[in-house]
Formats: sequence, structure tokens, C-alpha cells
Amino acid sequence: MRRVVVLALDGVIPFELSLASKLFGVATDSADRPLYEVVTCSVDGRPVRTSADFSISVERDASALAGADTVVIPASEGFTEIVDRDALPRRTAEALALIRPEARIVGICIATFLLAAAGLLDGRTAATHWHYADRFRRLYPRVDLAADVLFVDAGRVLTSAGAASGIDLLLHLIRLDHGSAVANQVARRCVVPPQREGGQAQYVERPVPPSTGTGTSATRAWALDRLHEPLQLADLADHAGMSRRTFTRRFRAEVGLSPGQWLTQQRVDMARHLLESSDLPVDRIAERVGFGTGATLRQHLHAAIGVSPGAYRRTFRASAPA
Repeated sequence: MRRVVVLALDGVIPFELSLASKLFGVATDSADRPLYEVVTCSVDGRPVRTSADFSISVERDASALAGADTVVIPASEGFTEIVDRDALPRRTAEALALIRPEARIVGICIATFLLAAAGLLDGRTAATHWHYADRFRRLYPRVDLAADVLFVDAGRVLTSAGAASGIDLLLHLIRLDHGSAVANQVARRCVVPPQREGGQAQYVERPVPPSTGTGTSATRAWALDRLHEPLQLADLADHAGMSRRTFTRRFRAEVGLSPGQWLTQQRVDMARHLLESSDLPVDRIAERVGFGTGATLRQHLHAAIGVSPGAYRRTFRASAPA
């Protein structure tokens, strides 16, 4: 069983605080046995002030971090005001120092500022809330900020964009640990999508394009049933009853990706599912998802997640619970 420790710091935001216990807490194997132990600590074991009108009591102090396989740090008020290592509260810095080098560290939303101030993101790619992206870049130029994504998996340190994208990130971790079947089961129990389309760009405040009275959601649903077909932009635009230019503009405004990028993403996602859940040969999977050949599938899968179909299948078929 993997041990997850949540570090609640002063001003913690209750929604973010609850994510780890909720998602990891309902992950079970085929015999309904829990796959994670989730505990919460503060730096000193004393009650923690939240950003709401209440405080929380915890039963553990920071010593719990020393035994964690994964440490989750929810967002707290004031994190965006942490400008460098010297601005870290002493007890917070001491708590972070207790985390084992092999443990994963997860920062939700603006917890990225805390991790950056601690030097844990130097030379890495990270995500944070779009509203604070410019400030983050100014404060931490040694961190490669990916401002348009929902989360970033940079190996040992993982970061999410906003509060709800913490859900996407934790489901990603469950998927890495135990395969898509478990992650999808957790998503169903929590009534959230297993994987969201697009990136953070679709949530950034910007002028809304004039409405034409129609959207692209129906066309996206139509396309998902036809991924095996050689769909072109003209096919999608014709289905939506729009010109190619109008369709592309509205599609990007709604999804945050171009139609071509979205199609590739959906095909990669379906290929991953088939690699995990079936014994179909790679060439057959490539045909079923619309990539045509195994070579094309290999190219797109490697570009998306950095591994070959064979390596992906060995990892996730082997990691699925018995």
C-alpha cells in the first residue's frame, strides 16, 4: 500500500486540502482493498487555519513526511507572496527537508510558488494557475512554466494549474500507479471525467468570440465515434455547418486546441486504452484509432508520453491490480 501524506499549511484552501483523501481514498483493487493510505499533517501537529471561516485539527506533525511515498501540498493563501527561499517560513522549510529524495511531491495550484521558492523546481517544467503565470515567471526564471496545461509531470515533482486540475493530476498519479481501470473507477465514484480535453487555455479570461448560435460539442461527439476514419478539417467543419475558418476559431475557443491537435490527442488516448485493455497487435490498434500504421502510432505515442507502444503496454498491463 502506498502512503500519501498531505501537508496542510497556514491558510490552506479547503477544496484543495480534500482532494487527496477523496481520490486516493476511494482507490481499491479488484478485492475492494484500499491501494493508498492517506494521512494529513501540519508542521507542528497543531490546528491549521484555513482560507475559510474555520480551522482544521490534524493528528500528525511534519515527522509523518519522512515515511511518505507521495507528498501532496494543497494551495494556501499567501503562497503567491513567497518570493524566494528566504521568504519560506522556517518550520515549512524544515518540514520540506524531511521528505525522502525518492518520494513524489505534488503541488496543487499556487503551491507551485512554494515548491519554486524551496528550489524544488529549478530546471524543471511546472504548471500553476494562469492568473499568476506572469508573476511566477518574474519570480522564478529558472523554472520552465507551462502556462497552458492542466498539470505537469516532471518526474519527482508534479504540479497542477488550478484547484480542479488537482483532480486531473491525482487521477494521473493513480493511473501511473495502478492503470487506467483503477483511475477510471475512481473518476466514476467521484463523478468527474477520467481525463479532460484541452488545457488551461480554455479557462483563461479573454474576450468571448461572437456567438453563431452553434458550438462544436456535437461535432466532437460525432468525431469520437469515427476516429478510425481519415477525418479532415473539412469533414468536421461540414458536420458543424461552418466554414473551416469559423469552425477552427470556435473549436480553439471552446477546447483550447486546434481540431488537428484534439483529434491526435483523442486517438492517442484511445490507443492507450486499447494497449492497456486488449491484446490487439499494435498495427491493428493503429487502424482502429485512425493512425493507419503502427509506425504512425509509435511516432504519436512517443511524442505524447515518451514511450513506445510495447513499453507502455508492458508497464500498464503489469501494473493493473489482480
